[in-house]
Amino acid sequence: MMTQLASITLMRNDDARPIIDAIMADNPDVCVLNMPGAVKLDCDGRLRVNRASVEERMGRAWSPQEIQLVLVSMAGNLEEDDDQFTLSWHK
Repeated sequence: MMTQLASITLMRNDDARPIIDAIMADNPDVCVLNMPGAVKLDCDGRLRVNRASVEERMGRAWSPQEIQLVLVSMAGNLEEDDDQFTLSWHK
């Protein structure tokens, strides 16, 4: 059975760069598609955005809700808490 891709597309700008870098570091199997104005990140089954990883790259406190400021689209079921933003497909 084929796994569905969890996916997130973010604006391609300075505000999104630390988030994109954190996603790439925390999801080693992520597939990245760079487009004009946007970056699409796909991962088999589950894609996580960890608050601590983003904060490390931003050099400041960051709330996972701030991802809404650079979010273009997403695919998957969203689970969000104070420490992470996770997209996955429930079976």
